Amino acid sequence: MRLAWLVFAVAVGLYLPTARHGFVQDDRGIVALNPAAHSLTAALRAVDDPYWPPPSEAGLWRPLTILSFALDWTLGRGAPAWLHLANALWHGLASVLVLGVFARWLPVRAAMAAALVFAVHPVHVEAVAGLVGRAELLPATAMLGAVLAVRGRHWAGALALAIAALLAKESGVVVGVVILLYCWVDAEIGRPPGWFLGGLGAVTAGYLLVWRLVGGVAVADVAAPFIGATAGERLALALPAVWRATVLLAWPSDLSADYNPQVIPIPPGLTAAALGGLALVALVIAIVWRYRRQAPQLAWAAGAAALAYLPTSNLLFPSGVVLAERNLYVAVILPAALVGMAVGRVHRAAGHHAALVLTTLVVGTLLVRATTRVPTWRSNRTFLLTLLADHPESARAHFWAAGVLGRAGDLAAARASYDRAIALFDRDPHVLGAAAQFHLDVGDSTRAGDLAHRARGILPREPRSLRVAFLLARAAGDSARAAALADTIGIWYPWAQYPHAPPP
Repeated sequence: MRLAWLVFAVAVGLYLPTARHGFVQDDRGIVALNPAAHSLTAALRAVDDPYWPPPSEAGLWRPLTILSFALDWTLGRGAPAWLHLANALWHGLASVLVLGVFARWLPVRAAMAAALVFAVHPVHVEAVAGLVGRAELLPATAMLGAVLAVRGRHWAGALALAIAALLAKESGVVVGVVILLYCWVDAEIGRPPGWFLGGLGAVTAGYLLVWRLVGGVAVADVAAPFIGATAGERLALALPAVWRATVLLAWPSDLSADYNPQVIPIPPGLTAAALGGLALVALVIAIVWRYRRQAPQLAWAAGAAALAYLPTSNLLFPSGVVLAERNLYVAVILPAALVGMAVGRVHRAAGHHAALVLTTLVVGTLLVRATTRVPTWRSNRTFLLTLLADHPESARAHFWAAGVLGRAGDLAAARASYDRAIALFDRDPHVLGAAAQFHLDVGDSTRAGDLAHRARGILPREPRSLRVAFLLARAAGDSARAAALADTIGIWYPWAQYPHAPPP
């Protein structure tokens, strides 16, 4: 019990400074400006609404995550400090559950080392320091709790936690497979009851149906590099992202808040990084099969890490991100397992003090890196300045900077930032649409029309480019085209109101 409290204290203590942080990036749209996240009543009324409320077109469905925000908003009266503290507490609970899972297979000090690695791994900073990372913390906690429930043969509790994981985020769809993997590698568990297997299948199928109806019909749920891409083109980028994700788990020195082009470059075809990613996929499968009896902790950790990453890996289908550190939250159990196994081996070979030295060295190094990373998420300003300094090749960073500069009235700098973003990657319809709106606002109708046309050529439903096309048609007196565009906007975005008639 004392070790559990130590792990909890380290995990929470690392993120206590976030109580001084504000609403950063997506925190504003999902929490600060979302009425559904401001009261329990509103959250319950919005249970059948998309995770991203209009006018966003991103969709998704995460009712439990929104409900948790509503509870925290009520308790903290809307102050971001309590919301951030709640994230830290969820992370502390998840870290303790990791200790419980590995205590089944590893000596107590080795299990503690694994849990401490999970608690302080720098990849977790985005998920814990950013409020919207709650959508990673909740399903991970539910998944780990379900595994521990299965170990105690509390099948009803495991099923309830699996449902919670599903309602927190769509990546929870893998929790049933993670549970079955645990039963497979741990011979003592045995075959789950038939009613439990049937229940897992039924709730997963039901969830997928509801998710498709509520949150799956979105415009912006595919990352820009994958829009219109063939399967081969998608894999040519997804496999290098797998390689990059593995590097982040093993050596998290070069972190980034964005992995869109060109932080991960758009490859011309099959690259060495893609071959490395393919080899890693094969390696994980081999580890799960080879070590399922010899080292079940390694087999389960490798399988669970891969399964948790799979929904956003773009290996099976395109997702909304190329790579995001927050989506690696569960995957950290693999390096945690490896460190725990190494500490256990050193303890057997060289004794307690050598194992303690190894634990201190690894955990201390990760803790220092995580501590220096946490301030990045203090505000939108620190977020953007850090990203621009660390990764000036990020097209999205320059796009975000253009928005900030435009709102500040520095139109020349905003124009330059838009141009830089498009020069780095000219296939992002949302960047093109925003740039079109900017150029229209500053009176450059020719450039605005060209950018809007390019955006709609990639994604016909891109909202800003639609609006620009409509306004240009009105200004030109083309009432027929303006009316047609207004009708199109009304169908795709019923909350938007555009007059049909051209201006006098």
